[in-house]
Amino acid sequence: MSDPYETTEQHLERLLRCALNSFDLSDTTVDRLGTALAHSSSLYSSHHSAALHHETYRHTYLLSDGTALTLWELVHGGGRGTPETSVRHELYDDEGDARVAAARLAGSFWDSASAPGDDSLREDLEVLTLLMSVPPAPVPRMYAQDDSADHARRVLRRAENGDRPGPATAGRLRAAFAHHITQIFGRQFHVDGRDAGFTLYEHAFLLLDGTETSLWEVEHTATPDGRHMCEVYDDEQSARRAMENRTRIC
Repeated sequence: MSDPYETTEQHLERLLRCALNSFDLSDTTVDRLGTALAHSSSLYSSHHSAALHHETYRHTYLLSDGTALTLWELVHGGGRGTPETSVRHELYDDEGDARVAAARLAGSFWDSASAPGDDSLREDLEVLTLLMSVPPAPVPRMYAQDDSADHARRVLRRAENGDRPGPATAGRLRAAFAHHITQIFGRQFHVDGRDAGFTLYEHAFLLLDGTETSLWEVEHTATPDGRHMCEVYDDEQSARRAMENRTRIC
């Protein structure tokens, strides 16, 4: 993951060099990273099996202006024993974007797992189904001050549903200074003759006036071409109703 003897400058240079999508980072993000004084890296999540592995790392940088900036690194390959040369690295400056990338990676795995005769893939499919069917234990909100207003903007920007929150919600979220993300639900359903994954997230925001508000994000692959799609709602009931409509569950 990281060499403890690397300087912050060397660490950043290595990350940017290895990432396949480093050119997608905005000029503003790259310029801010150029002022990094120190960094801390940690493993955020992982899945390892015979046919698939992926890990997400959180890299947080202390900048010269006293603020912090976080990069999310997605590392993935073909499974145990995969040569180092075939391992892929991707970088994102938003946690939600990193989750979307991981979901797309998992989606391609689900498609390949449906091929006949590959027992190892089917075993992994069963394991992933079990993991996604068990809701996570509730955890207390630990608000993080990490460009929360921009995080809210990005969540709203990737929403594709026509009834997504409007300008009033977007305007209110400009006052967000801290946020917390919780996975509420995750499961696979059989939709239109194939498996489709559904995940529900709550993005809770703490506003400057001391109040709290949330966005409810549904990520799913119940689309005609099986691609990954994000929908965002103002309340949990609307988000769950949207999932029921997508899965045709009464």
